[in-house]
Amino acid sequence: MGRIKYLFIRIIKLDYKNMFRIARAVSKKAKKPFFYIFFDMIGCGMKYQAGYYDYQEFELYKVKKDKRNTYLTRGKNNEIIKKYNDKSFFHCFNDKIEFNELFSGYLGRDWIDMKTASSEDFVKFTQRNKEIIAKPVDGEGGSGIEKYTVTDENGAREIYEVIKQKNQLLVESFVRQHEDMNTLYSKSVNTIRMFTFLKDGKGYFLQAILKIGNGGVIDNFSNGGMYTFVEDDGTVEVPAIDKSDVIYEKHPITGTDIVGYKVPMFSQAVELVEKAAEVVPEIRYVGWDVAISENGPVIIEGNCFPGVFQKKAGFSKDGTGILPKYARYMDI
Repeated sequence: MGRIKYLFIRIIKLDYKNMFRIARAVSKKAKKPFFYIFFDMIGCGMKYQAGYYDYQEFELYKVKKDKRNTYLTRGKNNEIIKKYNDKSFFHCFNDKIEFNELFSGYLGRDWIDMKTASSEDFVKFTQRNKEIIAKPVDGEGGSGIEKYTVTDENGAREIYEVIKQKNQLLVESFVRQHEDMNTLYSKSVNTIRMFTFLKDGKGYFLQAILKIGNGGVIDNFSNGGMYTFVEDDGTVEVPAIDKSDVIYEKHPITGTDIVGYKVPMFSQAVELVEKAAEVVPEIRYVGWDVAISENGPVIIEGNCFPGVFQKKAGFSKDGTGILPKYARYMDI
C-alpha cells in the first residue's frame, strides 16, 4: 500500500514539463529515441520508484535490467527512512540548536544560542571567535547561512542586531578546514556526507560522498557545488558531478585533481560518525555532514532524512548500485 500511495502522489505532483526536458537530454546523451527513453523512465518509476532525476543522475538507461533493483531510488530511500527513523524524533536533527546540544561532544567548535543570548553574551562570544557562521535553526540546503567577520565591539553589536533581524538563531565559530581540503577549494568548507546505520545498538558506516564548493562559499549541491564518492580507504576514484550533470575530473577553479584525491583523516571521520550514530537510537539511518578541520574531523550537522547518492552506472565497475551494501545491515 505504501508503494502504491507513493507512486500515486508522484504521478499527481510530477512536473511533466521538466520530465520531458530531462527525457530529451537523456535521449541525446544516450543516443536513443526519445520515446524509448520516456517510456523506460516511466517503467523505472513504476517498478523501482525512480524519479526522472534518479533516471538521469544514476544513468539507469545504462543499467542492465537485472541490476536495476540494486539502485537506491528516492522512493526506496523514503521507505528506508519510514521503516527505521521514528518521525517523533526528527526534531533532534531538524532543530539545529537541539542538535548541537545533543551532539556537543562531536562538533569541535564553539556555538551560541541567539534565542537567549544577550548583546553582551554575543560580544563575549565574538571576542573568542572573530569569524563566525550564522544559521537559521531549521534551514535546508545551506539556505540562510552567512559568514561574518567581527573586528571590534561596536561591530559585534551591529552584527548582533543584523543576525537577530534575519532570524539566524544559531551562531558557530568558523571551522578552518585541513590544508589538504583547501587544495580542492578553499572558499567553502568541503564537507563529507557520511551515511551510518544503527544495528543492535552499534553504528555502522555505509558510504561517503565528498561535497566540493565551486565558485561560492557553500559546498551544497543545490547551491552550485559538486559531489563525488569516497572509497572506504578515503580515496576518490570517480569524477565529481554538479546539478547540471556536468562531470569534473579536475576542479574547474583550482585545477586540483578530483580523481585520486585522498581525504585526510578519513578513518577518524568514520569512527566519529559511527559513535555519533548511537546517540539517538530512534533515528537509525543518518547522513552526517563532516568537515576535516585543522584539528581533525568534526560534525557539522546530521540529516534524519538523508538524500540519495550513489555512483553513476558509467562509474560503477559492474553496474551495481548501493543497495547490496545497505542490505548487509538493513532488512530491505
